[in-house]
Amino acid sequence: MKIFSGNSNPKLARAICDAIGVELGRCTVSAFPDGETFVKIEENVRGEDVFVVQSTSPPTNHNLMEMFIMMDALRRASADRITAVLPFYGYARQDRKDQPRVPITAKLVANLLVASGANRVLTMDLHAQQIQGFFDIPVDHLYAAPVMYNYLKQKGLPNLVVVSPDVGGIKMAYAYAQVLGAELAIVAKRRKSAHEVESMAVIGHVRNKNVLLVDDLTETAGTLTAAATLLRQRGAKQILACVSHAILNQTGIERLKNSCIDELITTDSVCRPVIRGVNITTLSVAGLLGEAIKRIANNLSVNSLFEFRGGRTS
Repeated sequence: MKIFSGNSNPKLARAICDAIGVELGRCTVSAFPDGETFVKIEENVRGEDVFVVQSTSPPTNHNLMEMFIMMDALRRASADRITAVLPFYGYARQDRKDQPRVPITAKLVANLLVASGANRVLTMDLHAQQIQGFFDIPVDHLYAAPVMYNYLKQKGLPNLVVVSPDVGGIKMAYAYAQVLGAELAIVAKRRKSAHEVESMAVIGHVRNKNVLLVDDLTETAGTLTAAATLLRQRGAKQILACVSHAILNQTGIERLKNSCIDELITTDSVCRPVIRGVNITTLSVAGLLGEAIKRIANNLSVNSLFEFRGGRTS
């Protein structure tokens, strides 16, 4: 088994290797003066079981091309099996035709991964679970919930309500509510544009309660901050947000700085600079991904990683 990393999240790749006691594979991933990506695998991979760790976070297109070229290089170097490890799967929000004459880019990315040499995919907290069906190769879909659950249990928040910031996240919120022994509430919203949302109503009781907002990803933080404002107006006390992938741009950072959210809990699935003025707790998923990689390499079940004390994530 050998693990290689692109440039999107080398820190996570090294942490994965440390967690399972293997060395990170040697490779050169650089750019020509005109911006084209150059890859050279610096060690023998003939007949090896190879894992390529690359989050497709911004710059999304560049990181995707790095991964495609790395897998092509590994395939031409006679690697036996190539697993694309995507802690964050980019383009996942473009998973259907919701208006005329638009692409289904999540499916296109799936096709390109296979075309470039992927024999299987390991990913975490997809925005839409049906993306697994876009592949004709095996997909192992992990959840960050066990890592989040351990941290939240240690905090021991009393009188807790788990809130989905939109109707689409009810299933995830229900899973968190079950394992934390908390109540469940929902915020109904209307999206005005790709950058702006309007929270309209709260379904459930949040007055004088501690609130945990749960979502799979945030970028502009519009959904989270609008929901937090409405919840505070409805009498919520402490407001925490739990997000698997925090791909924050400048708009999102400014919104969080001015929001009612007391703490943002996320993972290291994407590489992110230090953000001042926002209380962010970053939990590592390196152990979770490392254990999955080890089990895939040894042809063992990955299913038990979905199970943890107090409940099941799937």
